[in-house]
Amino acid sequence: MKINQIDTYPEALLSCEAKDLHALFPQPTLLHLQGKRTHPLFISVLLHGNETTGFLALQRLLNQYATQELPRSLSIFFGNTRAAESGLRRLDSQPDYNRIWPGTEIADCPETQFAKEIVDIMCEKEVFASIDIHNNTGLNPHYACINKLDNRYLHLANLFGRLVVYFLRPLGVQSAAFAEICPAVTLECGRPGQQYGVDHAYAYLKDCIHISELATHPVLTQDIDLFHTTAQVKIQEGHSFSFSDSSADLFFDSGIERMNFTEISAGTCFGSVQSNDAMPLSAIDEQGHEVTRQFFKIDNQQLQIKRNTMPSMLTLDERVIRQDCLCYLMERIRL
Repeated sequence: MKINQIDTYPEALLSCEAKDLHALFPQPTLLHLQGKRTHPLFISVLLHGNETTGFLALQRLLNQYATQELPRSLSIFFGNTRAAESGLRRLDSQPDYNRIWPGTEIADCPETQFAKEIVDIMCEKEVFASIDIHNNTGLNPHYACINKLDNRYLHLANLFGRLVVYFLRPLGVQSAAFAEICPAVTLECGRPGQQYGVDHAYAYLKDCIHISELATHPVLTQDIDLFHTTAQVKIQEGHSFSFSDSSADLFFDSGIERMNFTEISAGTCFGSVQSNDAMPLSAIDEQGHEVTRQFFKIDNQQLQIKRNTMPSMLTLDERVIRQDCLCYLMERIRL
């Protein structure tokens, strides 16, 4: 699997749906477009095939500049077009395209090779900044993520909105790899299929291509709500879970995703369990250490949180939970 590099695009790109993109780009494709400012802005879309907001926002931007010069050069990566064809995050035969980048724990494979090649290419081009656009399946606000607490990265994120998340895990994500060579941000644009998400991402991209340089002074504390991811929570292998079947090992209330980006207190119930002795969750901190018992306990067949925290990415999509995780737990950072 080799990266396909092009400097022109078929006209069909400006109007096709994400599910039809595989016909245009049957392999991972990196498109380079020249603009007035030569250091390119890198944009990645469809790393998860069912997260279409980034593609639609980019398509709108390309349509706007189809007949005029871009204010800044662009390098655009169209990710998992095979999964997009099926409307899935990834195919069962594939690794997650947002876990394959340098720093990954995934064993060397064709996907990790082309991800490294892309980073090397963009390093040579002296990339200006990197934007990776995503959706999420749960009920979450729009927010931006960064992997370095650097003023330029904070300004790039703050341009999207005041809600910013700093994280170090999971490993192998695109933004963390690019953060080693330029300011990098991940945008979380709510659920796919919402016009507001497309409008927000488009407005952000349009702003970014007009930026000459990123500020280095601190972001004002009143302009940002900054959170730090302290743990990633997964369902333990061998444990069943459900939002509808109370006989599962772990039974969640169908309203659990309303906890996202809400500061919850110790004692809050996450769900009910069949056994007081078998912990169905695993929480891993940013150093890769097991910290489940620091965050969760079982009391009278109730799975409870042990300390004040803020969840994100809780979803009712069982396939996504198995492929990725149940949620992340966060704490507020004061700048």
